[in-house]
Amino acid sequence: MNIALVDLDIHRSKLLPLTFTRPIADLRIGILTIREKWEKRLNQEVSFLTDDSLSTLFPSKRDHFDLAINSAVCPNATLIDRISNLEENQALYQDDLWIATKGSFATRDEAALLLALPKTAYEGELIYIDRTWSLFLNNAHEIQQDFDLLTEGKISAPIADPHTIVYGEENIFLEEGVKIKAAILNAENGPIYLAKGAEIQEGATIRGPFSLGEGSRINMNAKIREGSTVGPGCKIGGELSNSILYGNSNKAHDGFLGNSVLGEWCNLGADTNNSNLKNNYTHVEMWDELTGNYIDTELQFCGLVMGDHSKAAINTMFNTGTTVGVCANIFGAGFPRKRIPSFSWGGDRAMITYDFDKAMETASIVMERKGKKFNTKDKDMLLHIYNTNSKAS
Repeated sequence: MNIALVDLDIHRSKLLPLTFTRPIADLRIGILTIREKWEKRLNQEVSFLTDDSLSTLFPSKRDHFDLAINSAVCPNATLIDRISNLEENQALYQDDLWIATKGSFATRDEAALLLALPKTAYEGELIYIDRTWSLFLNNAHEIQQDFDLLTEGKISAPIADPHTIVYGEENIFLEEGVKIKAAILNAENGPIYLAKGAEIQEGATIRGPFSLGEGSRINMNAKIREGSTVGPGCKIGGELSNSILYGNSNKAHDGFLGNSVLGEWCNLGADTNNSNLKNNYTHVEMWDELTGNYIDTELQFCGLVMGDHSKAAINTMFNTGTTVGVCANIFGAGFPRKRIPSFSWGGDRAMITYDFDKAMETASIVMERKGKKFNTKDKDMLLHIYNTNSKAS
């Protein structure tokens, strides 16, 4: 069966700025991306059907499909079983939320037409990523789900260092090549997963649920709190709490990052901090690209969401509920504004539009430092964002 994870415009708009540069199913939550979750549970490759601006970087792998799945839905065993029992030309819904449809289609527009087919109800557990903050809200749950999926029937590599203190060792899994020295790992309240070639340096303290990606490093004396995921190729220092960092992003120095999501190729300078709780303890509002206004998250704890390739200088202070777009360069004293558009350059006093060629030069240098090549497809995608979404002033 040919399966496509379909991005509907309404869902994609609610997940900006993270979905400016990736399909919804390429969002990481827990240990894996949403696509990786589906592929491992279905034991087969699946395709993206996403926005035209991303189709070159994320092309469809088939010319026709038999099953359409909402790319914002995370799989579980019950849901997989329910989808496998769908009849031809039947759509699965939970209340008004479309989950999947079995039927023939070739494009995203054709997949959208399948939503109107006869409906059948799904009443089981469902994790649906409807907003950027849904990622960190559900991250601890998804770490546990992915941990169970990835470690079933496997034996962890040993923790050889005699000076590392471990609690809940049965909930800790190391892939090959993990290095740990004089750290504290507490997995009593949730699992800790350390991917191939990851490193934890002296004095670091980690509480699960936690996932550390391939080749990533936790620096000396870092404090990692529950519910955090660090993607591959990252460097982490200071304090991290209930947050997700995508691949090749760095928060290498002291400073606090809480209830936040950072895209790929981001960097937070030394002593950068974000607020995740208002002084009056009221709900946090965040910018919504769909409505072009701030909306109530109904959350007391909500921090920073930053798009790919954005950077913050040393001692940057992000206010509660800040949204930063793609390729922004933030610096200066004081709190920058809570909504920072893509390709912004500046800080609390003024923002101008980041020169595109200079932004591309920086992106190329950063990627080359980690052995990645910045290519024409990357540039074309970012040029589309620059032309349609950069409105710094």
